[in-house]
Amino acid sequence: MASFPPNVWSQLKNLTADELISALLKDGWRPDEASKSAIRGYIKSGSPNVRVTIHYHPKKTFGPNLLKALLADIGWAINDLKRLKLIK
Repeated sequence: MASFPPNVWSQLKNLTADELISALLKDGWRPDEASKSAIRGYIKSGSPNVRVTIHYHPKKTFGPNLLKALLADIGWAINDLKRLKLIK
């Protein structure tokens, strides 16, 4: 699981699905055309390709355990979160 200090979690706790998806797209992830409606997949090309699934509900935030799991799957570090303007 992603391990971030409390000051980072305090900034991420209100992260919405829209904000997370926007950051994924900025970071080079692309939508998986096979995903349907509220379950949206995103793929990052590489060796091997990485896929993450976001349960999309507009303006809803993620619970802490789900957010930790998503960030671990995505693989972002604190520098990535700053670069993508998810934290200061």
